[in-house]
Amino acid sequence: MSISRRQVLAGSAVSAAALASGFPAPAIAQSEPIKVGYLPALTGPSSSTGVGINRGVQLSVDLINKEGGIKGRKIELISRDTQSDPTKAVNAVAELTQRAKVSMIFGPVNSGEALAATPLIARDKVPMLHPCWVDSLIDVKKYPMAYRQAPTNTQVGAGANYYVVDVLKLKKVAVISDTTGYGTDSANTYVPMLKAKGADVVYTNHIDAANPDLKPEMLRMQAAGAQAIMPWSVNAGFLSRICNTRGNMGWDVPIVGQTTLGSGQTKALLEKPEYWSKVYSNNFRQVCYANGKLPPKAQEFVERLKAAKIEFGDTLLWWVALGWDAGMMMSDIFKNAGTKNDDIVAYMNKVTKWPGIYGTVTWTPEQHNGFPDSEVVMCAVNSLKDGAFDLAPGYSA
Repeated sequence: MSISRRQVLAGSAVSAAALASGFPAPAIAQSEPIKVGYLPALTGPSSSTGVGINRGVQLSVDLINKEGGIKGRKIELISRDTQSDPTKAVNAVAELTQRAKVSMIFGPVNSGEALAATPLIARDKVPMLHPCWVDSLIDVKKYPMAYRQAPTNTQVGAGANYYVVDVLKLKKVAVISDTTGYGTDSANTYVPMLKAKGADVVYTNHIDAANPDLKPEMLRMQAAGAQAIMPWSVNAGFLSRICNTRGNMGWDVPIVGQTTLGSGQTKALLEKPEYWSKVYSNNFRQVCYANGKLPPKAQEFVERLKAAKIEFGDTLLWWVALGWDAGMMMSDIFKNAGTKNDDIVAYMNKVTKWPGIYGTVTWTPEQHNGFPDSEVVMCAVNSLKDGAFDLAPGYSA
């Protein structure tokens, strides 16, 4: 291809102007970083999830950038700690979408913050990927650029309810939650589901997670004849107090509920190790032990974490794997679709059986919930090893 004298002179003029002004010539867009907004809860009462997810996100993005980025463009994570506070999440959204002009947002990672932030992200027309469970966070008409890489509350609750009613054969149930958006939505969703299965919900309440004395609540559950306690919260302190109070009361009923029941942070707050017995939490088949072994991809990921000296003794393998999957998924999106909003959405609407470590994801234009029912399981939390657990009694490998 020949170059005209006019083109040479035009290029020389740009170079000369740059030299004369003291400013460099404009950067080539193809070499600029891809900006990704990131909204984890790294501090505050609901931070256990965010701390674990963050380790996986950082590991994946570091690897992507080390290997050359996306067609020569690095991923720039613009991270803002929501501090487990919906107001902080809302303030961060404006900064990320309007000032930083990010191409995509990952998070918030807790439903309470996501409930406040999602409408604003949708208003600013930025593609959004998140792992939050509250069902209403995905609505293709209200939030056409929002996608979930995790199960819904309905899927999670169905798994726990199935375990209590159909596997443990218990009918009288106490359902409690903390007072966050996630906690109240979960309890309000699961109580009707339990009743539809023929269970008798003998006690239910929303409790301040900072309440230091849960014995009055537990005594009411016991007096009502509860055969199982189902708590819904991501607050490790709150969940550990439930386990400790049950143990101190000598009340031998199973506790079945949210995954944070099995976190390293919850374990660290137990008064006695045996208070973790007969505690079963939600988990995910691809990151659970079956017959003493993790699935091959999960085992390979554990070895990667150990080699990178990534701490996961105080967290859960699935949280770290979810963060890793999010980074790798966004990398695939940018490689295949670029950074324009409409192109990103068009690509995400066609994702089919994306093979994550944490879970398999499929989206369509009509369905932005991507997690399969078959991968939602329960586990025995006192089997914790390398951040993962044995499938709960009653599950087949």
